[in-house]
Amino acid sequence: MKETLLKRFIQYAKLNTRSDASSSTIPTTKSQEEFAFILKEELERIGLSKIDYNQTNGFLTAVLPKNADNYPSVGLIAHLDTADFNAENITPLVHENYDGKDVLLNKEQDIVMKVSEFPNLKDYIGETLITTDGTTLLGADDKAGIVEILGAIDYFIANPDENHGDIWVAFGPDEEIGQGADHFDVSRFPADYAYTIDSGRVGHFEYETFNAAQATIKIDGTSVHPGTAYGMMVNANKVANLIDQRLPQDEVPEKTRGKEGFYLLHDYHGSIDKAEMVYIIRDHDTALFEYRKERLVSIVETLNKELDRPRIQIELKDQYYNMKEIIEKDMTSVDVAIKAMKNLGIEPIITPFRGGTDGSKISFMGLPTPNIFTGGENFHGQYEFITLEAMETATKTIIEIIKEGKS
Repeated sequence: MKETLLKRFIQYAKLNTRSDASSSTIPTTKSQEEFAFILKEELERIGLSKIDYNQTNGFLTAVLPKNADNYPSVGLIAHLDTADFNAENITPLVHENYDGKDVLLNKEQDIVMKVSEFPNLKDYIGETLITTDGTTLLGADDKAGIVEILGAIDYFIANPDENHGDIWVAFGPDEEIGQGADHFDVSRFPADYAYTIDSGRVGHFEYETFNAAQATIKIDGTSVHPGTAYGMMVNANKVANLIDQRLPQDEVPEKTRGKEGFYLLHDYHGSIDKAEMVYIIRDHDTALFEYRKERLVSIVETLNKELDRPRIQIELKDQYYNMKEIIEKDMTSVDVAIKAMKNLGIEPIITPFRGGTDGSKISFMGLPTPNIFTGGENFHGQYEFITLEAMETATKTIIEIIKEGKS
C-alpha cells in the first residue's frame, strides 16, 4: 500500500491544479480538467463502473459496485484544485526516517522548516516526511485525499471477500475558491452518506462548520480639488473607514477562536470618489449569523441617513451553511466514522471547523457529508507537509469506515 500511495502522491502533487477565482469557466482552470482525465484513466484501469466526467460541473464520479447486501452506499469526495499559493514547478522532497530536526527545504535560498516554529514536526520522528522545496505549496490539500480514496478502492478490489456496499467516489474542482460544490449533482451520486477527505492531521473530524456570507459594499464619494473642497468633498475612503470602525473591533479572525464568529474586511480598493469593500461574515450559530448580517446592513443604513444623500450600497450573498444542521438529524455518518477510528486506535479530534468544506454545501443538498483527515499539516503554503504513514492511516480509516457501515 505505502509504495502505491507514495508513487501516486508524488505524481499528482507535481501537477499545478491551482484554481482561479477570477475565471468564469468550470473548472476555473484547464489544469483541473486535465487532472480529472488523468484520474479517469486511473479509475478505468483499476476497474470502476459508471465512470463519468461531467462537463457541466467538472466532477469526475465512479462507483465500485457492492458485493453484499445490508451495507450502506458510501460516498468519498476530494477536490482537484490547490490553494492560492505558488504551484508552479512543485518539487516534493521525501525525507525517509525523519530525525525530528530542522528540515532543509532549499539550500540555494536557505529555506529551512524549523522545529522551533513548527513543533508538530516532532510528532513524526521515524516516519517518511514529504515536504516542498520551500518555493511552492505541496498540494496535500487535497491530492492526499485523492490518493487515499484510490488506496481504499485498491484494497477492496484486491480483497473481493471483504463485504461492502456501493462505494461512490467524486473528484471535483474549485473547492479552494468555494465554488465547486455549488454545481455538484447529488442525483447522480446515490450514496446514503458521504465524506470529504479534506481535513488535517490524523484524527481530525468535522461535522460542524461556519455559516458564511459575503457582503460587497460600494461607496459613491464626491471628488473635488482639495483647495476648494470645503463643504463639497465626500471622501469615499473615509466613509469606508467609518463602516469598519462601527463594527465590533474584537470580532475579527485574529481575535476569535472556537465557535466565535467574526467579520473580515477581505478586500478593499478605493479613491476619493469611489470605494469598494468586501467583507466575509462567519458564525457557527445560525441566529448570530443572521444578526451579524443585519448589523452590517444597519450600519450602512444609518450612515446613509447621516450623509448628505444615500451614498452606500450593500449586496449580501450567503455562501454556505453549518452542515451540523443537516447531519444532526441523522448521525449515522458521524457514528460510523468515530467507531472506525476507535477500531484503529485513533482518538477522534472533533472540533467545530472554522471554515467550510464542499460537504457544507453537499449536506444541504440532502447528502450528509462530514469531513475527515488526510494527515497533512501546514496547508496552503511553503511549509506544507505530510507523512507517508499518515496517508496510510487515512487510507485504513476509509477502509474501516466502509467495513463498519454494515446495517
